[in-house]
Amino acid sequence: MAEGRWQLETPPAEAVPLAVIGVRSCDLYALEMLDCVFLSGPYADPNYEARRRNLFLVAVNCRRAAATCFCHSMQTGPAVHAGYDLALTELADRFVVAVGTERGGQVLAHCDWGPCTTEEISQSQEQSENLRQAMQARPRAARRAAADAGSTRPRGRSLDTTEIRDLLLNNLEHERWAIVGQRCLACGNCTMVCPTCFCNDIAEVSDLLGEQVRRERRWASCFTAEHSYMNSGTVRKSTTARYRQWLTHKLASWIDQFGTSGCTGCGRCITWCPVGIDLTEEVAAIRGAES
Repeated sequence: MAEGRWQLETPPAEAVPLAVIGVRSCDLYALEMLDCVFLSGPYADPNYEARRRNLFLVAVNCRRAAATCFCHSMQTGPAVHAGYDLALTELADRFVVAVGTERGGQVLAHCDWGPCTTEEISQSQEQSENLRQAMQARPRAARRAAADAGSTRPRGRSLDTTEIRDLLLNNLEHERWAIVGQRCLACGNCTMVCPTCFCNDIAEVSDLLGEQVRRERRWASCFTAEHSYMNSGTVRKSTTARYRQWLTHKLASWIDQFGTSGCTGCGRCITWCPVGIDLTEEVAAIRGAES
């Protein structure tokens, strides 16, 4: 505030160049989805655009999958296909490097490398394909093994995406929502680790003298009561309603918005849920195929 009048300043959209090493295929698909959110349409986000422009991505083809991964179901992995500067495939005693952009080639030009043999290229491709096939077969084998061991929670995940949008939106009053709502703690862990969740809130932070106010954008979660607060009050008052909103947006209405599912099959929401809620189980239960 100067001379009793407020002055508004827009900070420049600057970003320090950043390299991320070890990006997986599910993460690259997530970035592609976030690009649709923040860069497409008439209201592109200049801060996101600046950070995205200065982002150097070194991807890695997965050699093995965690028990919570189901990227094969979402057609997002495990092999890296696009969106990277460099992509690494680890063999027994070396890496096979694929160049995805001109910038990636410039970086590689300063490294000590040698050309791949035809055999090494074949090995790198077979490794990803073998993992994909193993992930497809794993849930069936895991269910049999779990049944033999008397367990009801097999290792390995898959998600049947057949007409999943209509399945969820036509079953908004399914009894399963109340069941999972009783378990859910509304902690927001799933939204914090999901690579495609983008909800945020705006807070105005004043200095101690009240002369300067900084507007900050902060990550937000649809599991909080404040997320759905309107002038009439909180819209989604129960945990059941909030979980349903999250899952139906991620797997159903996201398709209406962006033409694709909002889930990349990374399984992080399953990994970090403190009560073990598994969205693949919830969808299977609504579909009536839970085993």
